[in-house]
Amino acid sequence: MKCSYPLLIAGLMMLLAAGCATPEIAYIHDAPRDSAAVLTGQFSKGIQPNDLLHIYVESATPESAIQFNQETNRQVRTSGVSSSGMSRTGYLVNQDGDIVFPILGRLHVGGMTHRELSTMLEQRLIAEGYITDPVVTVRLQNFKVSILGDVKSPKTLNIDGERVTIFEALSMAGDLTIYGQRKNVTVVREENGVRTIGTLDLTSKEIFDSPYYYLHQNDMVYVEPNNRRKRDSTRDPIVFSLVSTILSAASLAVSIYYYTYLRARK
Repeated sequence: MKCSYPLLIAGLMMLLAAGCATPEIAYIHDAPRDSAAVLTGQFSKGIQPNDLLHIYVESATPESAIQFNQETNRQVRTSGVSSSGMSRTGYLVNQDGDIVFPILGRLHVGGMTHRELSTMLEQRLIAEGYITDPVVTVRLQNFKVSILGDVKSPKTLNIDGERVTIFEALSMAGDLTIYGQRKNVTVVREENGVRTIGTLDLTSKEIFDSPYYYLHQNDMVYVEPNNRRKRDSTRDPIVFSLVSTILSAASLAVSIYYYTYLRARK
């Protein structure tokens, strides 16, 4: 029986292509499209110790607000440090959940939302006769989460704002590699002296109901590698490279032999 060398090469190329093909990865594959659902997750547990708050007071009479912005307009001695190495201004919440605000003194803010703190300050400023029309803005200065494991760019993310989802954070880290386990993403969370560890399945619609869908301040996200990546990590890279080279050379030699053999029989 004659064998066509071009057909043999074509077959080998097809097998190689099949072996190298990247499987399609589906996120939230079980969720119906064009559907709506009520969001149940909570993206903030309120102000926590070590939060660095930016608090700014505005008024139609700016001179009346200046005295309440003195801490905002200069570096606080206990301020945090940004990733760029520059000191950041703001009010650092102590371990008791307190800040020291100009004129009003020590305030307990732990557990409050930013809107609640804004409202409380506005009411105090009016009730105590300091400002008749205050508008208070509160923002978190040091919201950060860490992304580790099998993602393209592991890093600590500095979030602008106070809300970020697991998908947004992973996209900022370049998404998972092909080896990352989409059904076993770990989130480590520490709040109020309690550490919790949660697991997320990125392929299921149930993720939207998870308390870990919205990440919180200082969350750590870990993407576990799949079994193939774990096996590869235990191999000596030099030995593995040598074996691969030998196998490639052997494959080439066999191809040349059969090519020569088939041509000789024609």
